[in-house]
Amino acid sequence: MEDMPAAPNEYPPTAVTVDLVVLTVREGELQVLTIRRGEQPFVGQWALPGGFLRPDEDLHEAAARELQEETALSAGQVHLEQLASYGTPDRDPRMRTVTVAYIALAPDLPSPTAGTDAAEAQWQPVDPLLRGDGLAFDHGRILRDGVERARAKLEYTPLAAAFCAPEFTISDLRHVYEVVWGTELDARNFHRKVTKTAGFVTATAGTTTRDGGRPARLYRAGQATTLHPPLLR
Repeated sequence: MEDMPAAPNEYPPTAVTVDLVVLTVREGELQVLTIRRGEQPFVGQWALPGGFLRPDEDLHEAAARELQEETALSAGQVHLEQLASYGTPDRDPRMRTVTVAYIALAPDLPSPTAGTDAAEAQWQPVDPLLRGDGLAFDHGRILRDGVERARAKLEYTPLAAAFCAPEFTISDLRHVYEVVWGTELDARNFHRKVTKTAGFVTATAGTTTRDGGRPARLYRAGQATTLHPPLLR
């Protein structure tokens, strides 16, 4: 006799959440948005912002809602993409919980305001968090995956422009690469590669002297979705 398929009600309940790795460049560092938990479990510990999936929304809607609540930004104002799913059985002591993580990238963002279930919200440099294990749940692993995704995508896509203002100099763009990759780049070589990569940036008629010296040309993000050739680390 063949085994009968199990009925859905024979499985224990499983919750679905979304978590956000919101990255920005602030004060010359790659920083991530964190919240100090105001409720159990892990009350008082730092964590990534996130929340439970509501019955009437899909995953991207939930991620966009959490982003709006934590940063006052809509999904259309930042780069928002799905990162990965995490479902280790004991990752949440309350119940079996599967989380779908999203990564959001934006230019220098203002100081955040904590949501209703958080005691505090603040930007933190990613390097100390990557070296330690101080985030609640498995958020340290999610953060590592998010930072590596950002670093890798800077090689093959024009994503670095998502960290810049709508108009930026090549120096601004190079600074993003140096901060995210954690390495110093040759200015002339970088300028040559960027301006010769089809569709990466588009020159505007404007210039700026905010960095001192001669006026620097301002650029906007181009139409390319991938970089040929890539800018390898």
